[in-house]
Amino acid sequence: MQEFIDFLGAQTPYDLLDSDDLDKLARTVEVEFFGSGAVIVRENVPALEHLYIVRTGAVEVLDRGRTVDVLTSGDTFGHVSVLSGLPPALVVRAAEDTLCYRIPDPRTVVAHPDRLRYAHYGTVTARERLLASGGSFNRLERPIVDLTHPIYWCHADDSIREVAQAMTRTGQSCANFVHDGQIGIVTDDDFRKRVATGEIPVDAPISAIASIPAMAVSSDVTVSAAYLHMVEHGIHHLVVTDTSGSAVGIARVVDIAATDVRHPLLIRSATSSANSFDELARAATMLRPTAVELWDAGVPPFHLGALYSTMVEAVFRKIIDLSTSTTPLAGIHSSWMLLGSLGRREPLLNSDIDTALVWNPTDVDGSTQPSREDIATACRPLLDRLDQFGLMPCPEGLNASSPLFNRTVGAWQQAAALWRAELDNPKYLMLTSTLLDARPITNTALAQPVRAAFSAGAEDPSFGRTFTHYSLGSRPPSGFTRNFVIGRFGELKGHLNLKKAGLRPVASLARALALRTGDTTGSTVDRLDRAHAAGWLNIDEAESLKGAFTLCYELVLDEQIQAIKGDSEIRSTVDVDKLDSLQRRHLRAAFRAINQVQERISSDRYEQ
Repeated sequence: MQEFIDFLGAQTPYDLLDSDDLDKLARTVEVEFFGSGAVIVRENVPALEHLYIVRTGAVEVLDRGRTVDVLTSGDTFGHVSVLSGLPPALVVRAAEDTLCYRIPDPRTVVAHPDRLRYAHYGTVTARERLLASGGSFNRLERPIVDLTHPIYWCHADDSIREVAQAMTRTGQSCANFVHDGQIGIVTDDDFRKRVATGEIPVDAPISAIASIPAMAVSSDVTVSAAYLHMVEHGIHHLVVTDTSGSAVGIARVVDIAATDVRHPLLIRSATSSANSFDELARAATMLRPTAVELWDAGVPPFHLGALYSTMVEAVFRKIIDLSTSTTPLAGIHSSWMLLGSLGRREPLLNSDIDTALVWNPTDVDGSTQPSREDIATACRPLLDRLDQFGLMPCPEGLNASSPLFNRTVGAWQQAAALWRAELDNPKYLMLTSTLLDARPITNTALAQPVRAAFSAGAEDPSFGRTFTHYSLGSRPPSGFTRNFVIGRFGELKGHLNLKKAGLRPVASLARALALRTGDTTGSTVDRLDRAHAAGWLNIDEAESLKGAFTLCYELVLDEQIQAIKGDSEIRSTVDVDKLDSLQRRHLRAAFRAINQVQERISSDRYEQ
């Protein structure tokens, strides 16, 4: 009983009760355990006689199937029905194994019921609540193995009829088999698309409609990473493997995605099935509204950015598919690459589409070899269409429609060597910086030699030092004076471009450090983590830079979401006058941290 008193006395609103009232409540308490997924409160049943307090675990509050709140340790639910005498209007279910305290109407127990002021569901719902310990999106960082289901194994030569019957009998949505050392997978979707349409007879072997090899992830990847992989590839099942590569289970998107975050897969599906630019444009209209819903649902900023990136990529790949009949693009083997923030998978909602193209002249149909100018001309109509889908090519010319950004594999390799050799040429340093963020989204194998050529700068200490020094050219402001931002050279302005002031300095430094490690893949945060592991940053520097980058990214993203809601122009700036004192203090600390790391690196010049 004392444990209950100590616990309850530290929770709102019970912390306002005196010891006598806490003791009275303790004498009425019952302990109940609910397994994950158990419905604790149903809607529209008779008014409740008891309310619940979460001791351990978490519960979700649902309104017509939509999660409107996530309650964790110390939170109360059921009180609205108990206090009003009305049937509960919302469903409450255990989001994980949960232990609750159950007490009767406290007004009939305590001497001072007026001290109890409960909050209604949803009135205090915020991202912080959703991200609290045990909250839905925090659980996205659990290992995917926690959500796997047992595999239903069959044989590659089993008939479709036999496998379908077995899946129905066992309640499975997919089946797996091993063929020539590879795992194959067949899902409900395969039965609908290939068998129900009459394309494949039911007595054919199951391998006739299966995907081989099945997409797989390691058991130690996070739920978040697995979900992102599903969105990127438009799939609903993943094979989960152990460290030896053996399959240990199946991960399903329905078990990963909360109702609020299924929209990225809807966009992925809509873009994949689009057969015309008009159909694709209709799918693309969901991009920004989906970003708003993800934000309102509490998706963490960088996870939202990565999801938004995959949705934009899906639209762009479909534009490529629908445009490749244009000569000479149809006759070459090429790889499209995304540059900049989309290349790092951390775009803002107004990020340009920066592109480059790699192509192989030996694959050209016919005897006439196209020039870079020919390819650039062929790319131009494709990129000009981006506006139709709410997207925009880089206005500064970082596009495959420029001969500068489309080359053969060999020409890209020669360019990488030339740009590294000219250490005193700022233009070449800028171009190298741009290509270090390049990420292929079609025919990735073709682009690998190009990425390797640019990453080879890690082998040249002189270039590494020069490039690191170049990366220090982007500096944050010095601070704030009233409603003005103090720049590096004393200028004042009332609006703060956090993309330039905070995101770019950290991203530039992380890119240079990534080159030094020899691994330029991943996001800015990924690169900073690797820089620390390689000894280029100490733990305090790495965490300070990550914190500064995260703060700036979240502030800009929030500003852009509000602009979308208000149907106003989406910018990368924040109004300094609207920043509260806490935000200003955090930004000052972030700018100071960036400056300190930049100064330390500038003085060291990475001589070693």
